[in-house]
Amino acid sequence: MNKPILIRNHDVMCQDYAMVDGLQTVAEAIEQAVSHQVNVLFVNKRHDDDEYGMVLMSDIAKKVLAQDKAPERVNIYEIMVKPVLAVDGNMDVRYCARLFDRFGITKAPVLEQGKIVGLVSYHDIVLKGMINRGV
Repeated sequence: MNKPILIRNHDVMCQDYAMVDGLQTVAEAIEQAVSHQVNVLFVNKRHDDDEYGMVLMSDIAKKVLAQDKAPERVNIYEIMVKPVLAVDGNMDVRYCARLFDRFGITKAPVLEQGKIVGLVSYHDIVLKGMINRGV
């Protein structure tokens, strides 16, 4: 009997994110997103005992645009999700998919040695993970 191929988060993750500071304005963060051509912004830790945050373009649309707030007057820390649910780079993508389902999320930062090294999403798990498994 063949042993199933183990696909891990670090095998399918992508680098489609930018790192921002929580004190930056939303306008500044949007400029970074445009220049990096990404739609996910991770918010860096302020110190070692802090946690990472995350801002999606949908967060900006809901919390800034829809509420008619000026992006130059809103800081990232005001709209970010923190702490963000992160996954380990060595985690099997099947468990990652189950975790996403359980918590109702579609993407998460990938951590290795406590640092963000990538981004994993359902999209990556299905298109990269299942193809690599020979499905």
